[in-house]
Amino acid sequence: MVVVGILHFTHTGGFEKIIPDFLPYHLPLVYGSGFLEVLAGVGLLIPSVSRFAARFLVVFYIVIFPANLYQALNNIEVAGLPHDPPLIWLRFPFLALIVTWAWWFTRENINEVSQNN
Repeated sequence: MVVVGILHFTHTGGFEKIIPDFLPYHLPLVYGSGFLEVLAGVGLLIPSVSRFAARFLVVFYIVIFPANLYQALNNIEVAGLPHDPPLIWLRFPFLALIVTWAWWFTRENINEVSQNN
């Protein structure tokens, strides 16, 4: 997540291309989403905020889904990322897996709940 977030700053043009035309301010959206992705990726490594970071990523990946779908439907190449149409489509099950993992990560640990009762 951190690496892809950084790519939002080094390869802005490619990320701008995958933002659907009905959304305004493509460049600020690219910078903002890159910043948030880096922040959340780092947050996963900090125990005191890791659960919040995982919850944020669940929402984040759902919110950016239209850009990924737009890229796949229009076969848009993004510099810095591999471009192979089947791989673009295979990213969707991977994103579903990431969202599922992040959601699972946000659940309270059963041992924590038992100890608090």
